[in-house]
Amino acid sequence: MDLGLQDRVYVVTAATRGLGYATAEQLLAEGARLVVTGRSTESVEDAVARLGDPARVVGLAADNGDPATAQALVDTAVAAFARLDGVLISVGGPPAGGVREVTDDQWRDAFESVFLGAIRIARTAAPVLEAGGAIAFVLSGSVREPIAGLAVSNGLRPGLAMAAKTLANELGPRGIRVVSLLPARIETERVAHLDSLAPDPAAARVAAQAAIPLRRYGEPAEFGRVAAFVLSPAAGYLTGLTLPVDGGALHGL
Repeated sequence: MDLGLQDRVYVVTAATRGLGYATAEQLLAEGARLVVTGRSTESVEDAVARLGDPARVVGLAADNGDPATAQALVDTAVAAFARLDGVLISVGGPPAGGVREVTDDQWRDAFESVFLGAIRIARTAAPVLEAGGAIAFVLSGSVREPIAGLAVSNGLRPGLAMAAKTLANELGPRGIRVVSLLPARIETERVAHLDSLAPDPAAARVAAQAAIPLRRYGEPAEFGRVAAFVLSPAAGYLTGLTLPVDGGALHGL
């Protein structure tokens, strides 16, 4: 199936590793042109080199929590490729800890990067997108079920999913789609770090796999393919939904 991504332009945030990088790989393989971001110049330059097509990939060191980032992303895409067709808004995971452990400053910092930063990017990109454009938020299964030890994610992600749903209603009449993706246990540095916090990391991994119907962690490329499809014209009648990419780990519909 042709996803219709040839020469379309996408911004992919947090694209130097993990789910963002996997999505960038898939979009590029399907013919898209990209602006990829990360927090450091070195990590961005490395990601651009690994993606292997500098004529079609522009890197930008940027922090989603910085108020100037949103406009810089849009301006970079338009300057480099004269258009913008979509955005994948992915952020680093907020700090682990329970409600009683996370400090006020950690909550505030996470709100700036996870919630407000994501909304700011979507809000800034929306006027530039034309019919057929798409915005995808990378959230978490914590949108639907709380995850032990991740109070900040449990607190912020459901609200962001509802904001994304509201934005889908607002942008739908213009032909612009908004979708939220809910990854769970996928083989990334973030998940490896979360496993390492357990008293017995190996046992924690075994237990986590046993709770997933497919009995394994997902591969980043499996998420990337879903994200590329959702952003593409081939998914033109999908909007306003939260789509788990979790091997069946969520217990509800």
